[in-house]
Amino acid sequence: GLSDIFTKRTIRSTKPADHADTASDALALSIGEKACVDMPYMMQLTGKSEDEIVAELTGVIFDDPLEKNAEGGPVYHTADEYLSGNVRKKLEVARLAAAQDSRFRGHVEALEQVQPKDLDASDISVRLGATWIEPAIIKQFADELVDAPLVSRRKVDVHYAPYTGLWNISGKNMTGGNIKASVTYGTSRANFYHILEESLNLRAIRIFDTVRDADGTEHRVLNPQETQAAQGKQQQIEDAFKEWIWRDQTRRQSLVKLYNEKFNSIRPREYDGSHIVFRGMNPAITLRPHQRNAIAHILYGHNTLLGHVVGAGKTYEMVAAAMEKKRLG
Repeated sequence: GLSDIFTKRTIRSTKPADHADTASDALALSIGEKACVDMPYMMQLTGKSEDEIVAELTGVIFDDPLEKNAEGGPVYHTADEYLSGNVRKKLEVARLAAAQDSRFRGHVEALEQVQPKDLDASDISVRLGATWIEPAIIKQFADELVDAPLVSRRKVDVHYAPYTGLWNISGKNMTGGNIKASVTYGTSRANFYHILEESLNLRAIRIFDTVRDADGTEHRVLNPQETQAAQGKQQQIEDAFKEWIWRDQTRRQSLVKLYNEKFNSIRPREYDGSHIVFRGMNPAITLRPHQRNAIAHILYGHNTLLGHVVGAGKTYEMVAAAMEKKRLG
């Protein structure tokens, strides 16, 4: 049989609305037609003032405390955009803004609702070489683990170079005759500080012997017994660190706080495609909510993976998103 295109009207001409009764409708049109919160366009559609629209859309749109448009006026974002991303940083900014101007109090309240749940020490795994841990803490660990004598505490120090990403322990040979550094957590070929430095740089320690050939050339050969012995000590040191790091309550609290601020501050954006109009789409096609949301993600999220199961309608999503992107220019 012939396909629909021969017998039915499958393409409708596009007629964007030129009027909206409510600010909510105007927002849907603005996002559907312009892919952003276009305040002048919304004012034109409704005949309302900016203040009226903002009042009607409280909690639905937010003006960014850090952004201004070309005329120095506010820039608005939808809630799904404003209440996602680095929400800790945004909350900090909103609190500072609210201290100056009470209209940002709503921003603070909304952002407080979406802060990621703080992780506990038991949720955070820390290994030697984690670069967010201060060198001073590693030094403290080293001094405590081997109960370092005064000479070692003074002469041995831990350094981290952010540019190269390398850790370095200065004064590695200064064990001060300490048995814990040379025997308990070290071997005759590699003392505790040498092994610790390798661990900080995420390397397994290896011990080499220098061998001289008959013709006098020297080269290094791996010593398997000594390497195995040193790697056994390395494992003990790494295990001891994992147990030590959370032991002290003050240290635990400050590290957990630092970790949450540094790494647990991002809230993924959730996309809502219920407002998209799909001008010119075949009237026989109705997209499901998950498809509309996926298309919104493609339109506003820049890079998108459509990771649905087979049969969930990925082809319609790709085609509809491409047509919308084309229409929006």
